[in-house]
Amino acid sequence: MSPVDQPLSRRVRQIAMLDIPGGGQVVVDGDHVFIGHMKPPYGTTIVDVSDRRNPKVVADIRLESDASHTHKLRVVGDLMITNVEQNDRHFKRRAKGIAAAEAALRDELGRDPGEAEVAERVGVAPGDMPRLRKAANESYDEGGFKIWDISDRTKPSLLAYERTHGVGVHRFDADARYAYISTEMEGYVGNILVVYDLAEPARPREVARWALPGQHVAGGETPHWQGLKNRLHHAMRCGDELWAAVWNAGIRVIDAADITKLKTIGAYDYHPAIPEPTHTVMPFENPIGGRRIAAAIDEEHDHLHGRLHGFLWLFDASDLSDLKPLSIFSLGEHASPYSQSPGRFGAHQFHERLDTTLIYATWFSGGLRIIDAKDPTLPEEVGFFIPEPLGGEPSPQSNDVAVGEDGIIYLLDRNRGLHILEFEGA
Repeated sequence: MSPVDQPLSRRVRQIAMLDIPGGGQVVVDGDHVFIGHMKPPYGTTIVDVSDRRNPKVVADIRLESDASHTHKLRVVGDLMITNVEQNDRHFKRRAKGIAAAEAALRDELGRDPGEAEVAERVGVAPGDMPRLRKAANESYDEGGFKIWDISDRTKPSLLAYERTHGVGVHRFDADARYAYISTEMEGYVGNILVVYDLAEPARPREVARWALPGQHVAGGETPHWQGLKNRLHHAMRCGDELWAAVWNAGIRVIDAADITKLKTIGAYDYHPAIPEPTHTVMPFENPIGGRRIAAAIDEEHDHLHGRLHGFLWLFDASDLSDLKPLSIFSLGEHASPYSQSPGRFGAHQFHERLDTTLIYATWFSGGLRIIDAKDPTLPEEVGFFIPEPLGGEPSPQSNDVAVGEDGIIYLLDRNRGLHILEFEGA
C-alpha cells in the first residue's frame, strides 16, 4: 500500500502487471515487448503481449557470469541488439582511487589509515571495502554489443558479438542500416559515439566516430573537466541528424547526412548551474505552433537538499545554431507519496518517439508522468501513474517507458516489475 492516502493515478489505469526482475530499457515491437534487465543473471526477456491483459514470457536470455549486465536494447525488424557493459561499474571504478586515498591519508594523519578512513575517502561503506579491493585486482574485457536473430521471437539466435573497450556499451540507438553506439573506446576519456554499419548483421563494421573536444586524449586532446563528467550518454537518429545527450556537457546536435563525416551543428549546455546530467534529447516529429520543438530530460542521481531535482526541458530548435530553452516541467516532492522514501525521486527518461505533443516520461519514485507540450512555453501534466513497489522495495523506481502503436503504455521499474497501462487521453 502507499505510505499515505494520496491518489496514485489520474487518467491512467493498469490493465496488467508482470512481476519480473527490474530493467533498464523496455522496447515494444508489435505484439512483443523486449526488456533489458539491470542485474545478472537476468539478461533479456521477450514477452508476448498479443493479449495485452495476459502477458506471457516467451524467451529468457540469461548471462553466464555476474561480470556484465545487458540492460539496454533495440529491435529493428528481425534483429535485436543488446549492450554488454560492466556490471556495477560505478562502484568498481572507485577501486582505482584506493592507492591515492591511502597515500593522501598517510600524509595527513602521519600513520597508516584504517579501513574505515579509506572507505570514507573513496566514497563507499566500510563493509564494502573487501569487495572493492577484490575489484581492484580484476580485469574486464567483455564490453561491447551483441546482435541477435529474432525471426523466431521464442528462440533468439546470436549472430555477432562486437567487443569495444573499457566498461563497454551503454544506451544506444539503431535503425535498419546503422547502430549508433555509446561506448568507451581506447584512447578516449568516457563514452563516445561509434557508428556501425549493419548491412551484414553478422559482421558489423565501424564507419564513423564522434566525440566531444577534449575526449580524444590519445590524439593530443586534454579534457577541461574532471573525471567522466562530460561524455556521451546516447544519441538518437532523427532524420539526417543525431541528437546527443552528453551528460554534464548538455546537448549536441550532429549533422549525419554523410554518416562517415559527423559534424556538430548545435549545442546547448545548462551545467553546472543545473546539477543533474542530460540523459535524452530529441525533437518532436512535427512543428508545434509553427516552431521546431525539442525535449530534453535530465537523470536524477544523488539529490542534495536545496538543489533542483531532475526535470524535463522544452527548447525552440528552429535554429540549431541558437537553441533556446522555452520552459521546464518539474515535479515537487508532494507529487508522490514515495518522494521521501529510499531511492531516487526525480526525472529519468521519456518514450523516444515524439509523434504527438504528448511526452510519456518517467520520474523514479514519481512514476509515469504524461505531459502535453501543445504550448511549449507552458507544458501541462495530463495524466500520471505511480506504481506501488513490489517485493518489499521501499519505493517504485520507474526507469523506462515505451508506448505501442495502439497507445498501450509499458512502464518498467528499475528494481522489479513491468506495468501495462492505458491512458484515456491517448
